[in-house]
Amino acid sequence: MSTRGTDFLHKWLANTVPDAVGTDVISVAELTQKLFADAKALGISSTEIEEETGSVYEAIFDAIVHHDAGG
Repeated sequence: MSTRGTDFLHKWLANTVPDAVGTDVISVAELTQKLFADAKALGISSTEIEEETGSVYEAIFDAIVHHDAGG
């Protein structure tokens, strides 16, 4: 993953996960599509994000599962 891809993923998750806590599997798939659409709008390819991360779906799912709403 490029630094730009890594930064985008982390910022995107930080801005999206708090609103996504409690979502279901279909919602995670939709969030994955939204992440790629948002990245594409900024000129960041899915390959650039997934090079080292692997599955963005799993990254989003893990972020939601492990999100601490309390802080």
